[in-house]
Amino acid sequence: MARRAEARLDQPKGVGPRFTSPVNEETFGRYSERLARFFGTARYLIIQTALVSAWIATNIYLGTRDAFDPYPFILLNLVFSTQAAYAAPLILLAQNRQADRDRVSLEEDRAQNSRSGADTEYLAREIAAIRLALGDVATRDFVRAELAKLGDTVRDEER
Repeated sequence: MARRAEARLDQPKGVGPRFTSPVNEETFGRYSERLARFFGTARYLIIQTALVSAWIATNIYLGTRDAFDPYPFILLNLVFSTQAAYAAPLILLAQNRQADRDRVSLEEDRAQNSRSGADTEYLAREIAAIRLALGDVATRDFVRAELAKLGDTVRDEER
């Protein structure tokens, strides 16, 4: 009994319609990185502290009857929850982009190290070849020794 290809779990189904975002991912990624960097600054903490203090002071000053967000400050908690719900994925997106850049940088470093290693091996082989070639070249000491032997031979023959 032949099974249909769609029923097989070890093979993917055909590619169907995909959701495409109208937002440029690169632009959105750069925006998220800037925002994530801003969330980690003292400036952001000071601004947020000032806004929260103003929010609480305004609601306490207006009293329980006229306040737009009376004492347990439920609306303020909702704002913080919404901020956290958006901040966390943006920070993760920024970290993923940084990890991608780090991975590319690491691959480039590995390639450069590989090229440097190959260059070093090539130069070591060249130096070894030069040393071997110099072993066949007559040095000053060798020539002096040979001349001394030749001089001794000539003197021995004259005697």
